[in-house]
Amino acid sequence: MTHRKPLVAANWKMNGSQALLAEITALLASTNWSKIDVLLCPPATLLPGLAATGQCLIGAQNISQFSSGAYTGELSASLLMEAGAQYVLIGHSERRTLFGESDELLAAKMQAAIGHGLTPVFCIGENLQQRQQEKTEQVLAKQLAAVYASHPEFIAKSVIAYEPVWAIGTGEAASPEQAQQAHASIRQQLATYDAKAAAAVRILYGGSVNGKNAAELFAQQDIDGGLVGGASLNAEEFFQICQSAKG
Repeated sequence: MTHRKPLVAANWKMNGSQALLAEITALLASTNWSKIDVLLCPPATLLPGLAATGQCLIGAQNISQFSSGAYTGELSASLLMEAGAQYVLIGHSERRTLFGESDELLAAKMQAAIGHGLTPVFCIGENLQQRQQEKTEQVLAKQLAAVYASHPEFIAKSVIAYEPVWAIGTGEAASPEQAQQAHASIRQQLATYDAKAAAAVRILYGGSVNGKNAAELFAQQDIDGGLVGGASLNAEEFFQICQSAKG
């Protein structure tokens, strides 16, 4: 089996502060993380401060599909990279639902990120109704195809995050078995575009990951780490989740 280095990513959403950044980076500095990658995605205003610490990988939460121009409030790939970003979240369910981001727009954002050397964390997942109708695999396949059917070379330059929408912020995580089944399906779908890249790409689980369930989730064969929301705002708990990924 291809060895995939675990990755634990924190998505702070519209939360966080300089104080929390200092607390978490101080904790991270206390341990050797050579066996895993740790990625923090704070609000964009905190990116330069995070970059200055040198304690982890740095990610933005959003990106413009445009490289520059009259797009008030937007941030291009080059601006994010100048602020220190190496990764960027694309396709998070909140962007899809609250801001109406379509598959076509997300594909353009993926091109913008990869074209400038950023690594996208491409988020996909089904809602509760789709899960109940047993359409999970169809939904995931459609979301993946929107990007990778025309650009299979992007698989090797991406991280995938499976986030069942019904489990985000609800405290209701998918069971390890449910999560593994979805991750295996994602890898199989990607293999239809590029089998070698599909075997190597990291697929994270995102959906109410916490200190209690992280170890069991990360033990699954096709789960290569987590995209952590609310629990990443608690420095001690996020540290515990990262420790779980070390095995």
